[in-house]
Amino acid sequence: MWAWVAHANALEMAVYQKAYKVSWVMQARASGILLHVTSLPSRYGIGDFGPEAYHFADFLVRAKQSYWQMLPLTPPISGPPYSPYNCLSAFAGNTLFISPELLYRQGLLAKKDIQHRPTFPEGCVDYRLVATYKAKLLNLAFERFKAGPREPDYELFCSKNRSWLNSFAGFVALRQHFQPRLWWDWPKELRDRNKKTLRAIGTQLRDTIEKEKFLQYLFFKQWFALKHYCNERGIQIIGDIPIYVAYDSADVWAHANIFKLTSTKKRRALAGVPPDFFSRKGQLWGNPIYDWRALKNTGYSWWIQRIRHNLTLFDIVRLDHFRGFVEYWQVPAGHKTAKDGKWVKGPKADFFNKLFRAFPAKPVIVEDLGDITKEVRALAKKFQLPCMKVLQFAFDGNPATNPHCLGNHVENCAVYTGTHDNNTARGWFEKEARQRQKKRLFDYLGRKVPASRVHWEMIRLAMTSVGNLVIIPMQDVLGLGQKARMNRPGTVEGNWSWRLEPRQITAPTIRKLAKLTQTYGRAPNGAGWLRSLSVELL
Repeated sequence: MWAWVAHANALEMAVYQKAYKVSWVMQARASGILLHVTSLPSRYGIGDFGPEAYHFADFLVRAKQSYWQMLPLTPPISGPPYSPYNCLSAFAGNTLFISPELLYRQGLLAKKDIQHRPTFPEGCVDYRLVATYKAKLLNLAFERFKAGPREPDYELFCSKNRSWLNSFAGFVALRQHFQPRLWWDWPKELRDRNKKTLRAIGTQLRDTIEKEKFLQYLFFKQWFALKHYCNERGIQIIGDIPIYVAYDSADVWAHANIFKLTSTKKRRALAGVPPDFFSRKGQLWGNPIYDWRALKNTGYSWWIQRIRHNLTLFDIVRLDHFRGFVEYWQVPAGHKTAKDGKWVKGPKADFFNKLFRAFPAKPVIVEDLGDITKEVRALAKKFQLPCMKVLQFAFDGNPATNPHCLGNHVENCAVYTGTHDNNTARGWFEKEARQRQKKRLFDYLGRKVPASRVHWEMIRLAMTSVGNLVIIPMQDVLGLGQKARMNRPGTVEGNWSWRLEPRQITAPTIRKLAKLTQTYGRAPNGAGWLRSLSVELL
């Protein structure tokens, strides 16, 4: 497995040396698996970019899949709920994904460093325990790195990523220095990024800043090696871009002018969504709202830089909360729920006109779930963007108008049995589905099925769709119940922690998934959304 890693080094760093222009093609019918990196098996308490990630890629190949969809790879705010959708940076990587085994192979850790581990729980992530343990390993790796010769690739990485890396590393160092105070309560000169003051404290915190840059270098080096391994085997990676960033993030600190903040950098309004399927009180996310007028005056440069960065990491990106680009739910600062917000107009087509001038191939899937208006659907149709269809939503309402019903699917869509915000298929059937929903499901199938088989029947229905792309959460492939659910929107505890165990993937499961994929014409025949052979380095 590892023979090619040295060969891949040049490719790992290529995106930091030159921008590249890519042509994209879309396979007529294909399928893939949704599994976040945290959910991979690992000896170290959380999934990472080590051997098990490569084993999972091999599983995808054996099961005739073409895609691996992940949740955001950015670093979550420390402390519950550890959500990948509420991160310290829109550009940095989650350093918990750095593989200790690969650091050992690289000579940055000794064998004894990784032999003695805490007793991590099976089947779930204990984020506090993992963070404490991995911090020790990463500190050791940094000390060994400092003691050795400077790596040219590291210097190149820092140079080519300085537009976000410098502010991120400085932010993390200051955040540690001033804890528990958050950035809007730092001394005014640092809160407002006075250049002279930043230079002075940057000298004082130089070692911490250097360590954060080094950890980002490790993250991207290991990530691009894994991505190259997947791409070489015909597996394309689908990433996820949350629409908002955390208030306590390097992005808001460094780019306060593009958010609706007061002169003292407090939020003037909060992001969220009104009451919907997932929450009767709505969801008060608490993120700061974009000042879209200010963004427009810059040509949406921060957003375009963000998309460009993500398209170096992934082959396709999913834009979360697509409705927010048309109109967004704005809640006055200080409110405790999202119920008293209002809809405010977003940038609409103007933003996407600018965006797709920069990325004409449009390697984008848009999340259009929830209460979606005609204007939102019209915008997706205008730019021919594939939307999402979720089968758990298909068995309610009027079959003639419910967009999730199989009969209303179109070719240009992505079909899911469920998403990271849904229960598992079996959990939905056992705990949430009403009798009329079960009856409609049985009508589709032409027979009744027990809970123990409902996941395969849901997968089969998804595979029969005319939609070009089908994505199945790994929990549904395994037929797991409600305990394996990834997230319960509107709740804090117990989310984002489910983990796959190696023994759960069996040969019969692989054969069954491969057969369904082949039966419904979704087996790979060379490429999905692929980089063309004529990649042009600029």
